[in-house]
Amino acid sequence: MPFTKVYIHCVWSTKNRFPFLNSIDLRQKVWYHIKENALKKEIYLDYISGYSDHCHCLISLRNNQTIQKTIQLLKGESSYWINKNQLTNKKFEWQDEYFAVSVSESIVDKVRDYIKNQEEHHKKKTFQEEYNEFITKFGFKIY
Repeated sequence: MPFTKVYIHCVWSTKNRFPFLNSIDLRQKVWYHIKENALKKEIYLDYISGYSDHCHCLISLRNNQTIQKTIQLLKGESSYWINKNQLTNKKFEWQDEYFAVSVSESIVDKVRDYIKNQEEHHKKKTFQEEYNEFITKFGFKIY
């Protein structure tokens, strides 16, 4: 039996960064649902939070899970659930793209705190500013 612990910080936005998740109550419902769904799918979702137009997750991959498939399962089921329950005025969609970066176990607490403080964080900074910082910090190339 293999033992793996690979932490990944994942970030994805709503389609066209539209602020679908426009209340704290709605966001909390969505984060709770994603966490419950992850549990059912045996995805270890350590922490989840975000803001009106995006989501942050700290996940730990099992040896048979890929980043792409894990994020697809979380995004796909949650958008289906949001639409089925008519939680938004318009058809809800997540953007196709996402960020995913590995997280050293030595800074898991720091990343968890960063995700936990999204509500406060986005009183001072837009998702576009955060996005630009991620691009620069992690050396992503935009084509």
